[in-house]
Amino acid sequence: MSTANLTRTETRRRSRHIGGVKYRVHLDLLRAEDADLDTFETVTTIEFDATTAATWVDFIGAAVDQVTVNGVDTAVDYDGSRIQLIGLTEHNIVRIRARGRYSRSGEGLHRFVDPVDDNVYLYTQYEPADARRVFANFEQPDLKAPFTLTVTAPPTWTVLSNREGVTADTVTTFAPTLPISTYITAVAAGPYHRVQSSWTRGELTVPLGAYCRASLAEYFDAEDIFDITKRGLDFFHDKFDYSYPFGKYDQIFVPEYNLGAMENPGLVTFTESYVFRSAATEAQYEARANTILHEMAHMWFGDLVTMQWWDDLWLKESFADFMGAFASAEATRFTDAWVSFANRRKAWAYLQDQLPTTHPIVADITDLEAAKLNFDGITYAKGASVLKQLGAFVGADAFFAASRNYFRAHAFGNTTLTDLLSEMSTASGRDLDTWAAAWLQTTGVSTLSYTGDAIEQTDPRPHRIAVGLYDLDEAGNLTRTHRRELDIAEERTPVDLPEAALVLLNDDDLTYAKIRFDERSSTTVRNHLDRIVDPLARGLVWSALWNSTRDAELSALEYIDIATRFAPNEPKIGLLSAVTANVAYALEHYLPEDRRREPLRQWLEASWTQLHASEPGSDTQLVWARATAAAAQLDGSRAADLRALLDGTSTVPGLRLDPDQRWSFWLALAATGNATSAELDAELASDNTSSGRTSHTAASTAIPDAEVKARAWAAITERDDASNDVLDAFITGFGAGHRPDLTQGYHDRYFEAIASLWTSRSIEIARRIVVRLFPQQSSTVAADSWLAEHEWAPAALRRLVIEQRDHLARSLRVQARIG
Repeated sequence: MSTANLTRTETRRRSRHIGGVKYRVHLDLLRAEDADLDTFETVTTIEFDATTAATWVDFIGAAVDQVTVNGVDTAVDYDGSRIQLIGLTEHNIVRIRARGRYSRSGEGLHRFVDPVDDNVYLYTQYEPADARRVFANFEQPDLKAPFTLTVTAPPTWTVLSNREGVTADTVTTFAPTLPISTYITAVAAGPYHRVQSSWTRGELTVPLGAYCRASLAEYFDAEDIFDITKRGLDFFHDKFDYSYPFGKYDQIFVPEYNLGAMENPGLVTFTESYVFRSAATEAQYEARANTILHEMAHMWFGDLVTMQWWDDLWLKESFADFMGAFASAEATRFTDAWVSFANRRKAWAYLQDQLPTTHPIVADITDLEAAKLNFDGITYAKGASVLKQLGAFVGADAFFAASRNYFRAHAFGNTTLTDLLSEMSTASGRDLDTWAAAWLQTTGVSTLSYTGDAIEQTDPRPHRIAVGLYDLDEAGNLTRTHRRELDIAEERTPVDLPEAALVLLNDDDLTYAKIRFDERSSTTVRNHLDRIVDPLARGLVWSALWNSTRDAELSALEYIDIATRFAPNEPKIGLLSAVTANVAYALEHYLPEDRRREPLRQWLEASWTQLHASEPGSDTQLVWARATAAAAQLDGSRAADLRALLDGTSTVPGLRLDPDQRWSFWLALAATGNATSAELDAELASDNTSSGRTSHTAASTAIPDAEVKARAWAAITERDDASNDVLDAFITGFGAGHRPDLTQGYHDRYFEAIASLWTSRSIEIARRIVVRLFPQQSSTVAADSWLAEHEWAPAALRRLVIEQRDHLARSLRVQARIG
């Protein structure tokens, strides 16, 4: 293990000897616009108390030039990730002058050049441990400290951090932060476009800022962002009864971002894909609102009170995921946000929880590499699902009373599972040890089935569920006629229910479990799915069908047939988007090669028909346009029609052929051999933006030509100068169109390369390559061989290979279901 991969054991040992930490950090970014300069000066002064004569400080950069300990220059002992300190006393002042590297991977201090106007933009991303790529520090969440930051930057730039700053000439000095962890400090700098507002409650006024690149200003709908922000601050102010403590609330939308967003207090960063330069559905606006509220919840769960180590990552991410949906439903126009949560977020959790690498919500995280991979469907969506169940179990009043007490007791401190459960038990009067053992410290997902006289469950756990009974009314709609809540904990729970056309277990989505239908309910669903009026109930049915398909209990052909018949009548755009995405996945992964052509052609025709039949300009039309583009990557039968749309000789009333839509059609044409490099170059000339360039890279790489694939493979595995987004584009194009005749020759090369790539690339870049290039073969033999021969490989790398091998094995099982 390299010294960059910090372990829980050694950081706990360090925290026992180090305390009273304060930071002063200066970053010299004055020459950031110089493309020939890939480093910046960083000077860190750390004050701290120590009960040891020696320790280390974390830093990953180009060089460490000077280390001064208590006024004395010492020999620089730096191994590329740690700076050794000796001669420490009871109270210390350490000054470290070093050079950091600008990032192209989205980790540390990322530098981006906008091709539209050549403006340079910088921003930081640190979670879980990349602050050390920008300044020397004690990189662990439990050593919280106040940070005083100064930045030298070009005088025309906007420079931002967690606190308000004052600029004199080229130097911006920021007010000291409250005690926070290193991973949520932040810097952004560049000619960002700014919109301002404020939020007031009583005597508290919070300045609000929203930022994006100058070239995106015309698309920036800051007023909607501010509306959601203000509603969220109202909601959390009332529910938590603890005023927002971090001063200003800036939100910045940045390019080439690896995540959806990051909860840096006072400067929340978001992917700029939330700045909709092309048409966006209401579901996309809902997703953005959910993310805004998710990050806002972190101001309390995560920033104010922080987990001691990454074992308890759920203490912030599960709560934020739960609160994002809760606040969306309660405080915004997205009142049915729980439908999206049940259908999309839980699908992620169910998928993750059935992998051999699944883990408890409260995980055993031994080191940073393991922490990096634990930002997954268990920590986020399963944890949120379990918290929703906990809220039903203890009651909403007790849940929020416990949260308020938790904030007061541990403000600006660090906690573990025990601290939270203690507050929940006190507020509710319930002993939660049994609940925690069943839900937070175990793995797996139960499956609930109705047998006519009982509810049976696999992997038994205690559940509080609702059972909904649905029958057709006079209008032919399936509506709920009865609802019963009950507790189940055993493998079989007898239950006496009235006859009904549809028995829906886990109605209202109270617990975390997959559901199966009895025979009569299955018949009802196959004939009347679109007649279920309630969107949450309908979403649970769609979810159950997809889970049954993934588990090889429902044929993928039957799922595609059900989707083809009922998706055109699905009014909830989020559900429609999920169903069409599931069909696209099933077509590529769940059908045998010799059984794919006809279902694919039928789905393409259905999507094309709905594109024309949908209300012009509607969200529904946009979803079907995207479904058409996805299907057309695998089937070129509509190539001439797509060309006609692109060159304007044909139109679809209401369809906006904006840049993103045009590139999706060009990618489909390229993948099926119906576009040339010259044509793609011509399209780029009309959209020479950053997203246009990455789309052009993906489409150019999708051309089914052996030399094209060879160049893409080299760009992915041999070059290290491509940014994270450009790398993604190469990978997208390499695999587009499902052409094993062109990519099968790289399967062995993949397994030969991944171990060295893991050690030579950053974990974020290596993870993308390992996951997205994993060979889709006809057996798991190659993966099994690699795992057997690489028992010595880093645990995080083995985990990724094991997971991808399991996805492949599942695909083969589902294919075998068809025969």
